[in-house]
Amino acid sequence: MDCPISLAEVDEVVKQLQSSGALGTDEVRPGYLEAMDVVGLSWLTCLCNIAWSSGAVPLEWQTGVVVPIFKKGDLRVCSNYRGITLLSLPGKVYSKVLKRRVRLIVESQIEEEQCGLRPGRGTVDQLYTLARAMEGALEFAQPIHMCFVDSEKAYDHVPRGTLWGTLHKVGLRQGCPLSPVLFITFMDRISRRSCGVECVEFGGRRISSLLFADDVVLLASSSSDLQLLLGRFAAGMRISTSKSETMVPNRKRVACQLQVGREVLPQVEEFKYLGVLFTIDGGRDREIDRRIGSASAVMRTLSRSVTVTRELSQKARLSIYRSIYVPILTYGHEL
Repeated sequence: MDCPISLAEVDEVVKQLQSSGALGTDEVRPGYLEAMDVVGLSWLTCLCNIAWSSGAVPLEWQTGVVVPIFKKGDLRVCSNYRGITLLSLPGKVYSKVLKRRVRLIVESQIEEEQCGLRPGRGTVDQLYTLARAMEGALEFAQPIHMCFVDSEKAYDHVPRGTLWGTLHKVGLRQGCPLSPVLFITFMDRISRRSCGVECVEFGGRRISSLLFADDVVLLASSSSDLQLLLGRFAAGMRISTSKSETMVPNRKRVACQLQVGREVLPQVEEFKYLGVLFTIDGGRDREIDRRIGSASAVMRTLSRSVTVTRELSQKARLSIYRSIYVPILTYGHEL
């Protein structure tokens, strides 16, 4: 970790740069770096090592252009936009080299509950775990108290002091390649605060949370334990009380009143987690109907825009069908 950055590290990152994408303020394109010979790569490696040894990067690498990306909701509400920073490409090469080094250290130390922004893991892992945990709770009449936590602009509100403390123990800016691994490292330390709480048993393990980046589900065997979990989590992140909700899968309604500060979180009978609808009775009918409806809407759009276009070959139409329609219809079918 402390050794100088090698030319091989820089060369490997440059070879994996995407040829498309928005440019940073310096307007350096991926093709410029890919066309460099050994001399050019040596100069870039030298710049990276100067930044590495001095702890300071060139001003151009620090400067970015923030582009607002609409998420959902009212177009007139600023909080419905996510800001993505367009950064200098040489600076991103340096960040990617650091990301590789940091990930080698922290990957083995991050808890299994975190599946976001990690290689070889995806949303299906968390969806399957949650579905099986709910299934077991309903079968054995042991309610799981769940809280779906929404963190307000999670990247923007990571306490820098806590983050540096976390990095020190294990040895952000959106758009920076290093941000995801730093963020999940921080979230991992937040999720470890469940000591002393009666968690949920699944597959021989006791789990208190399911994390996919900043999508969080807290799990406990009682509302009091869940309140304790939520309080510990809220101590490290800013919670959106209007978007966070509680749910208790059970044949009969079980009260679960949680608070963040003085605000009470709403208790719901269904919640969409990672794109899949979960209900308190564990049924899949609502989700199947919703999935068919979404796929049908896409098919109608494709029928009007793609199937009537004579310029497209049958192979191209099938490719569009398989890449757009099929994933929407079959997402989460493993459950």
